Amino acid sequence: MMFTLNKLAVAAVMAAAVSSASAEELRMGTASLGGAFYPMGQSISNLVNNHAGGDISMVPIVTGGSVQNPRLIGDGEVEIAITNNNLAALAVAGAGPYKSGPIEISAVAALHPSVLHMVVLDDSDIQTFSDLKGKRVAVGPAGGGTLGFMNFLLPLHEMTLDDFTPSFLSYSDGFSQLTDGNVDASLALSGYPAGAVMQAAAGQKLRFISFEADKLQAALDKVSSYIAVEIAADVYNTEAPATVIGVSNMLIVPSSADADVVEKIVASVFDNLDEFRAENANAKQIDPAMSTRLSIPLHEGAARYFNK
Repeated sequence: MMFTLNKLAVAAVMAAAVSSASAEELRMGTASLGGAFYPMGQSISNLVNNHAGGDISMVPIVTGGSVQNPRLIGDGEVEIAITNNNLAALAVAGAGPYKSGPIEISAVAALHPSVLHMVVLDDSDIQTFSDLKGKRVAVGPAGGGTLGFMNFLLPLHEMTLDDFTPSFLSYSDGFSQLTDGNVDASLALSGYPAGAVMQAAAGQKLRFISFEADKLQAALDKVSSYIAVEIAADVYNTEAPATVIGVSNMLIVPSSADADVVEKIVASVFDNLDEFRAENANAKQIDPAMSTRLSIPLHEGAARYFNK
């Protein structure tokens, strides 16, 4: 990992010291800078700090991302976190990247979808996923969801990580390396628009790598929680829209979390959706109804809110 979580947590907590010493402070696991999870965590934390009545406060923490966050919940290093539908189900089952044992987490709410940005400069000779062979590819941080998606997609293309040169970089660094010519492609599993991609698009013309038609459908058939998402051309000023693979995200907490606290968090966010959407572009993609159709059960406190 390219950072020390505990040091970042201490720094973030110190930077976000709250006025009330009696407030219960919650650390939210997000992801690396440059993606959508960290600003999403900032917005949710702001809503909780402004509307939970002073009983609780929240601070976003930079982490490795959606794969690592359930582990951080299980280890008690964060009290709430963002992950995706597929990984949450695997964590509860003790499967996939969580084979060391099931993690006792529950869902809090559905969030925006994350999509797999597979991006090159517009004049690149890389057209499809298979063209990544032999190239230099920024694949996101080692604990993030991008690499998890790659480990799923590579076998479908009869490829492994050994078929290209991976760089395990934050999204910001990965897309900076793309525009500087130090990598041939940069990947990010993120909500859209993603800050790192927007920054790269401001200085360079970008293009999405496409799937061979049968490969995308094979991926969707294999994992029911994956979805196809169209990114309009005007999002990143590309020549054409792109159809990408994605997955819905969710907030998670330990199953043992206090139900009253969880209900206050949910109410702080979903009673103030207009404020949320004004502050965070990805919040416009949140459908509250999806919170009752997640891959793991809702925590008791969240169920009180959504089922009333």
